[in-house]
Amino acid sequence: MGIMQKLTRQPVNVSRRGFLTGTGALVLATALPARRSRAQEAAGEAEPPAVPAFLELRADGTALFRSPFIEGGQGIFSALPQIVGEELDLHPELFTVESAPPGAPFDIMGGFRFTGGSSSVRSSYPLMRQLGATARAMLIEAAAQQWGVDAADLTTEPGKVVNPESGESLGYGELAGAAMDLPVPADVPLRDPSTFRWIRQPLPRYDVHDKSTGRANYAIDASVEGMLLAAVQHAPRLGLAPVSVTNRAEIEGMRGVHSVHLLPGAVAVVADKFWQARKAVEAAEVEWGPGEASWPMPEDFSSQGFRDTLANADGEVIEIEAQGDAAGTLAGAETVLEAEYDAPFLVHGQLEPPSTIARFNDDGTLDLWLPNQAPEMFQGAAAEIAGVAAENIRIHSQILGGFFGRHFLYETANPYPQAIMLAKAVGRPVKVQWTREEEFLRDAVRPMGFARFRGAVSAEGPTALSVEVVGEGPTGRWYKAPAGQDPSATEGISGKTYAIANRHIGQIYVPNPAVIGYWRAVGHSMHDFMYESFLDEMAAAAGLDPFEMRRGLLSDSERHRTLLETVGTLSGGWKPGVFESEDGSQRARGVAMASPFGSEVAVIAEVSIDGGEVAVHQVWVAIDPGQIVNPATIEAQVQSAVALGVSQTLMEELVYENGEPTARNFDYYPFLRPDQMPQVHVEIVESGAKMGGIGEPGLPAVGPAIVNAVAVLTGQRIRSLPLSKHDFG
Repeated sequence: MGIMQKLTRQPVNVSRRGFLTGTGALVLATALPARRSRAQEAAGEAEPPAVPAFLELRADGTALFRSPFIEGGQGIFSALPQIVGEELDLHPELFTVESAPPGAPFDIMGGFRFTGGSSSVRSSYPLMRQLGATARAMLIEAAAQQWGVDAADLTTEPGKVVNPESGESLGYGELAGAAMDLPVPADVPLRDPSTFRWIRQPLPRYDVHDKSTGRANYAIDASVEGMLLAAVQHAPRLGLAPVSVTNRAEIEGMRGVHSVHLLPGAVAVVADKFWQARKAVEAAEVEWGPGEASWPMPEDFSSQGFRDTLANADGEVIEIEAQGDAAGTLAGAETVLEAEYDAPFLVHGQLEPPSTIARFNDDGTLDLWLPNQAPEMFQGAAAEIAGVAAENIRIHSQILGGFFGRHFLYETANPYPQAIMLAKAVGRPVKVQWTREEEFLRDAVRPMGFARFRGAVSAEGPTALSVEVVGEGPTGRWYKAPAGQDPSATEGISGKTYAIANRHIGQIYVPNPAVIGYWRAVGHSMHDFMYESFLDEMAAAAGLDPFEMRRGLLSDSERHRTLLETVGTLSGGWKPGVFESEDGSQRARGVAMASPFGSEVAVIAEVSIDGGEVAVHQVWVAIDPGQIVNPATIEAQVQSAVALGVSQTLMEELVYENGEPTARNFDYYPFLRPDQMPQVHVEIVESGAKMGGIGEPGLPAVGPAIVNAVAVLTGQRIRSLPLSKHDFG
C-alpha cells in the first residue's frame, strides 16, 4: 500500500474496553477492523483485539490525541490538533497530545513512519482532516438520534452540536458515549477552506508554557522505579574494543558504583547516581585493542586527507540528470568556468545528549524510554539486540531536546543497545546517559561534501552546466539506496529549476569512513551553497546581475519568479554592488534560491566585514510551502533555520585528525552567538501548490546568499566552508 493510499483510508471506530471503562469516550483510528456494535456484542459476536487509537473525546469535552510524529521543537504537537480540531470543530487548545506507540494504526507512511524530511504535516494533512470530520459527523448523528431529528438539520459550534431551530445544544463530552456505538460514515465531506476557523491562523504553540516552566519531560528527565544510572567511555575510534580496565578494582570500589562492564566499543560503569557513574568511568584506565565495527575508522583518517580523496576521485560518473548537450556545448564554448566546492563534516549539536532507559519485566516484555524519530525501526532493532519479540517491546517516545536528524537509527550512534545489555546484565532497569563528549565522539555526522563544476556562459547567461558530486549520502548508507538513486547525495545540485538548456549532473560514489547521518536539510544544507555560488560565478563571467540573471532563468516558472520578486520587494528592492549603510559600514547583498522538501525559498542576505570577520546583518526570506497550517509556526521555523544556516556558514566544522574528532564539546566547536544573529524578515507566499515542508526549507539558501554577498563585498569567491577559516582582513 502506497503513501497516498494510506492517507486516504477510511477511519473506523475502535472499541478499547479495557482502556475506556467508565470514560464514555469516542475513539477513532484509521485502517483498522470495524468494531462491533453493542448489539452485536450482546449477540455473542467476538470483537476485534484492542488496538490503539488516534483520537479520544473525553466526557469533559477535551480530547486526547496520539501523534504518529515526535515533537522536537518543530511544533507538530500543536499543528496536528489545529488540523483535526478544524474539522472536528474543537478548539486546538483543548487537546492533550502524546506520542503514539509503535505499530498500526500509526504507521501511516506506508507501513512505517518517521519524523523527518519536513514531512509530518504534509504527509498526514488529508488523513488528519478526515479523522476530525468523521468524528464530527458521528457526534452530529448521536445528537440527532437523541433529539429525534434529522442530522442534516444540525450543525456544530466549537465543542458542541447545535440544533439551530430549537436552540438546543449538547457538548461533545455528553455525546461521546453514544457516538461510539454508531457506524462510521463514509465519504464525510471536509470543510471548505474559506470557512476555516483555525487552519491558517497564527495560533500559539501549546507546548511552550510547559517547556518554559520546566514541566516538560525529555528523555534526560525520565526515570523509573529502581533504576540504576550508567555512564560510558567509548573507544577513541570505531573498530577498537576494550581489552581490560587496568584499575577495575579501584573503580568498583568508588562510592555508589554497582558494576563495571566491557561493551562493544565502550566501557560502562553502572552506579546509584549518574555523577558517580560519570566520575568512575572517566577515571577508568582502559586498554583498547582491535574490535569489530561496520565502519572501522582508519587510524590515519583526517578531514583534509578525505577532502583530497574526494578531489582526486575519478571513478564512474553515474548520471543523475541530463538535458541537451552539456559536454558538446562546453567543448565549443568561448568562456568556460571550472570550480571545486566543498563543505565540512558537521555535528548535530542538539541541546539534549541522547539517553535510554531499559527495563525488562517479569512477563518477558521490555520497556524502552528514549529519544527517536522512527519508533517502529527502533522497536525492530531493539528486538534483535534483546532477544525479545518486537510486539513485546514498548517504545516510550520522548519529546526531543532538538534533533535535526540526530535520532534516526544509526548503528553505533545510539545508547539503547548499551542500556539493553546493561539492564540484562544487572537485572534492574538501567538508564544510560551520554555526556556531550561521548555524543561528539559517536554522533552520526553530516558527510563532508564535494563537487566539481564546469559552466559555459555567453553574454545572455549560462549555456551549459556540468557537475560531478563526489561522495556518499546517508540514504545510501542506511537504507541501501544505490549510487545514482540516493537523493541525499545530490539534492540541491540536482533538482534545480533554472532553465539552463544544456546540463548534466552526475555522482561519483566514494564511501565515507565516518558514520554519517541526516542533518537539517540533508544534502540541500551544503549542495545549494555550491550550486548557487557557482551560479553567481557564471553571472559575473557573463557580466550579468545575479538577481536579474536568475529572474531570466526562471521565465518559464511563474511560481519561482514570483518568489524571487517577493524577496526582492521584501528587502526594500534588490541592491547590486557595494553600498554604504546608515552606520557608515560598507555592505553588500547576495541572493540565492532553494527547492527543498516540496517547498520553494528565496533568500537575500546583507553582510559587512568587521575586524576581518564576516558579519551578517539582515536576512530576508520568501518561502512558498504551497499551502499552510500555521503562519506563526512557519515564521518560527524559518527563523531557526536561518540561525543554523548562518552558524554553519560562518563557523561550524568538525575536524578529524588521527581518526578522531578534535572537538569533544562546544569549546572546540563554535556555533552562532546571540550577538551574531541577524535580523530575519519572513514573507509567506501561499501559491496553492501541493503542500511542502517547513522545518528544513529555510536553511539551504542562507549560506550561498551570504557567500555571494561576501564575494561582492570583498572580491573573494569562497568555495570552502566555513568562512571563519578564511582571512578577510
